[in-house]
Amino acid sequence: MTPRTATLIGLTAILMWSLLSVMTVATGTIPAFQLAAMTFAIGGLVGLLTWIGRGEAAKSLRQPLVVWAVGVGGLFGYHALYFLALRFAPPAEAGLLNYLWPLLIVLFSSFLPGERLALHHIVGAMLGLVGTVLLFAGNTSGFVAGQVPGLAAAFIAAFVWAAYSVLSRRLKAVPTDAVAGFCLATAVLAALMHGLLETTVWPETTLQWLSVIALGIGPVGAAFYAWDIGMKRGDIRVLGAASYATPLLSTGFLIAAGFAKASANIAIAAILIAGGGLIAAKDMVLRKR
Repeated sequence: MTPRTATLIGLTAILMWSLLSVMTVATGTIPAFQLAAMTFAIGGLVGLLTWIGRGEAAKSLRQPLVVWAVGVGGLFGYHALYFLALRFAPPAEAGLLNYLWPLLIVLFSSFLPGERLALHHIVGAMLGLVGTVLLFAGNTSGFVAGQVPGLAAAFIAAFVWAAYSVLSRRLKAVPTDAVAGFCLATAVLAALMHGLLETTVWPETTLQWLSVIALGIGPVGAAFYAWDIGMKRGDIRVLGAASYATPLLSTGFLIAAGFAKASANIAIAAILIAGGGLIAAKDMVLRKR
């Protein structure tokens, strides 16, 4: 697999994650950790189904403890922190802090062997950050002291996801099949958190059940396998900068579904984020075939 192909596969994860908000809304009022347990269980099963006919795939679960710590710590740690942030801090502010992770991925990539961080990578990531700030502008309401823990959780979550993504590159020898195990372990931990903190609420309609299944197959399933391939074999700097398209595309899907309204801020943010992504991907876009 060429780096270009791996990067394109990684970009599909960004597209799938952009559907996360609208699909989550469609699931109804299922508590956060319960929804995580259900969808990560489905996501893990999606990975297991790809093992059919590949008996050697099960060997991918035989990994050192540090690999499991990175995999499960990244998937469960990030989502647990983000859920905590949404519980104690305003969603707009929490989301804005959380979306520092694309910039952090670009910056952290400079510490990887053989990677070179060029000016256009930094410029592209910064334009994406500015576009994301503009996307959230007008939706912030300030914060009070009691919201500081939630804001801190969102900030730490950004570092956790960036670290997980970049460390995946250092663990390049670990097959993507192992992500199925990480998803199932995350489902178990989320179920334990649900039992401790939440009251079970099952989907009430066929649409809600289908939305849960779709979440598990796509944004909380295939997306993590695609991201793993992109991080391990693609251009990590391009993927980091392009990740700023996630909140923009997510807002677009919410508008299309009638859950949000279009605005000038969104249009300008689209130009900044798209422009930043193209600048960061200059080498890949202009590379001679």
